Amino acid sequence: MPLETNAQQRDKELADIKQQIQLTEQQVQTQKKQLLKAEQQLQQSDKAFAEASANTLRTEQERQALTAREQQLLNQQKTLESQLFQQQKLLGSQLKSAYSLGQHDYSRMLLNQQDAGKLERVLSYYQYFNRARMQQLTELNSTISQLELVLAELSDKQQQLAVLLLTLQQQQQQLTAAKNEQKLAVSRLQDTLQQQGRQLDYLRQNEASLQATLDKLKKLAEKTRELAGLDRQKGQLAWPVTGSLLQRFGENRQGGISSRGILIQAKEGGDVTAIADGQVIYADWLKGYGWVIVLDHGAGFMSLYGHNQNLLKQPGTTITAGETIALAGMSGGQASAGLYFEIRNKGEAVNPLQWLAQIKR
Repeated sequence: MPLETNAQQRDKELADIKQQIQLTEQQVQTQKKQLLKAEQQLQQSDKAFAEASANTLRTEQERQALTAREQQLLNQQKTLESQLFQQQKLLGSQLKSAYSLGQHDYSRMLLNQQDAGKLERVLSYYQYFNRARMQQLTELNSTISQLELVLAELSDKQQQLAVLLLTLQQQQQQLTAAKNEQKLAVSRLQDTLQQQGRQLDYLRQNEASLQATLDKLKKLAEKTRELAGLDRQKGQLAWPVTGSLLQRFGENRQGGISSRGILIQAKEGGDVTAIADGQVIYADWLKGYGWVIVLDHGAGFMSLYGHNQNLLKQPGTTITAGETIALAGMSGGQASAGLYFEIRNKGEAVNPLQWLAQIKR
């Protein structure tokens, strides 16, 4: 009897263990789904914000172009009006002179056979003033026509500008809404990670994903022969953004993982510029790093720019040093705007501070 009791007890314990395993597996699956949903929401909000930002940027550029054209037309209008005034004044002087000459009675002069030389001179004056008047009238009509065209285009541009300003206002509202949604998505993701205690795993997964991406890009970069690399510019490269240093190379990130790049504080929407001549070999959203753009500089060198608001260049584009390639932001789960920046040499991360000009501390 005691043997049967022990066997029943073991069966019961085994059944409890199996049940606990099933519950744990269910919890893990639920947590994975929750995390995946939070990640997808973050990616969608980053994309919506990038799209709203790009639309706003395009509209702002159109507004600036229209404003510049409007100013050109206003200047042209002013010039034409001044020109018209001078032409009218000159024509008036010519008419006055012609009227003065018109006081002579030429028919009487001919009938009375007055001085033929004097008559010839007067007739010559008449012909001169007549030709001058015709020329001035032609120029006057041309100026009036040009002015009418300028005024018509100016009116059209002013109407376009009014519509564009309304569009820009609406887009800025959309941009604000997208930014709020982005912040909410970041908060949801952080809450999910904290509840699940998976911050370290999440960072490791993100880093593994980045490393896998860069390994693929390394093979692609090896095919580039025309770019000279960065060796000659070591310690002289311009910083990609203007801002204070938030995290140095090798410093521990959240969870104790050493950073393979640096984090620079940046103004949201500010220009992110290329540190050197290169070619875009990657421009997409990457988990944990948001909108990322990678440049190949040749000779095994690559530079990476992450957490951008949106990207302004596409893969295959040739870039010159100092050219704007992205706008700084907080994509990929950042709580505040900043640029994550790496330099890789033959696939290995190197300290960017040894390559950038020593102008920041």
